[in-house]
Amino acid sequence: MPTTQKRVETDHLTGRAPHETMPNEVDILGIGFGPTNLSLAIAVEECNQIQPREQKLTSLFLEAKQEFSWHSGMLLPNSTMQISFLKDLVSLRTPTSPYTFVNYLHEKQRLSDFINLKTFFPSRKEFHDYLLWAAKRISIPVSYGVAAKHIEWRAGRFAVRTARSIGADASIETVFARNIVLGMGYRPVMPEGVVASARIFHNHNLLSSLKTLPSRPNMQFLVVGAGQSAAEVVAYLHETYGDAEVHASLRRFGYSPSDDTPYVNRIFDPASVDEFYTAPPALKKQLLTYHWPTNYSAVDADLINDLYRREYDETIGGARRLHVHRTTEVEQIDEDSDGVAVTLRDIGDRHSRRLKVDAIVFATGFQPFDLRNLLGSGIDTENAFDGCLPIVNRNYSLDLPGLSGRIYLNGGVQHSHGLTSSLLSNVAIRSADILEAITTDAQCDAYEQSQAKRVNLGAL
Repeated sequence: MPTTQKRVETDHLTGRAPHETMPNEVDILGIGFGPTNLSLAIAVEECNQIQPREQKLTSLFLEAKQEFSWHSGMLLPNSTMQISFLKDLVSLRTPTSPYTFVNYLHEKQRLSDFINLKTFFPSRKEFHDYLLWAAKRISIPVSYGVAAKHIEWRAGRFAVRTARSIGADASIETVFARNIVLGMGYRPVMPEGVVASARIFHNHNLLSSLKTLPSRPNMQFLVVGAGQSAAEVVAYLHETYGDAEVHASLRRFGYSPSDDTPYVNRIFDPASVDEFYTAPPALKKQLLTYHWPTNYSAVDADLINDLYRREYDETIGGARRLHVHRTTEVEQIDEDSDGVAVTLRDIGDRHSRRLKVDAIVFATGFQPFDLRNLLGSGIDTENAFDGCLPIVNRNYSLDLPGLSGRIYLNGGVQHSHGLTSSLLSNVAIRSADILEAITTDAQCDAYEQSQAKRVNLGAL
């Protein structure tokens, strides 16, 4: 288990006093501005509102995209959230915050109408609009179209090289920070050897990719994957393209239902993070295996039943448009100007089938970004990773005991903190944990500075 990170003030490069503020420096630099770091920005804003001026935290958030968005390629009609609206950006931390989903509904004059829906699960489009509403009203500065390229340790703080690219213009700037919070989300995963193209793409780009796809009568699609996103894509294509054939390739026998029963859902409670974090490694692995179907490679039962009903009804009329190919995988892909020829192989090597489709959609999941690609040689990471997995303290900071600054991982730590660390369920409490660690360190710094001033005055 990682040790508590010690605050060691050293600077072998410039000799600058460790608490001396540098130009273009902030207390908190957030890299990525999706829901996780948006929740943190709100927490910082609300904390600063009740702090005296000298204790307010300065912050800046960077977002590589040109504007705020969240899974915009999958904002499909009739798709709903799989978590309660009460697990929004703030409610579990501060139910009275003006940034709650309920206050969003109130300001949009839809609160009574939403109540009449009798649901805890808003549509994905509405929740995206809620996130956008919150991102627009935040007072914390956010730089869109700016990506972090390199993080180095210099003069007792982090030096982050950033790059801005707008049209043909590009600029490089260095931002200094006492703390970094990484909330870069996840990158889409394609099967090994598969190259994305206009006809072969990941589901996170579904809507934009479909807009550029050449249209013709009686189109054919193949969707690869067995999770919620894969099933939603199958349903969407089947509904939207009324004369198209939609093929689904699953490695398993069929879609498996997600487990959202109350006792199992307790694994997403904020209190469960401590229980998971302190569990022995073997128990951690068991818990992740046991409860993987709560979110991964599992589908809402109503959607499963809906797809099965569609397929069954088509067998009655004899006009089959929906085809589920179980225990299969993609073996070969050949793309030309007219479409994509693909071979589906039975994973038991019993048979194979050749299809010619207009597009292949890979709903094959996501992976965390590799933090090591950002960190410079001045940051000793030899003991901060176990293989490719970061070693993370309970307060979500990377275990770097030789530095006074901290790098926090706002997501991507389910191996240490449990399934909830990669989902929206716990963003409010996780933000509070990270901010508490940062403010505690800041108070320690302030105390050290006051003691140093007393010593200096006593020597006069």
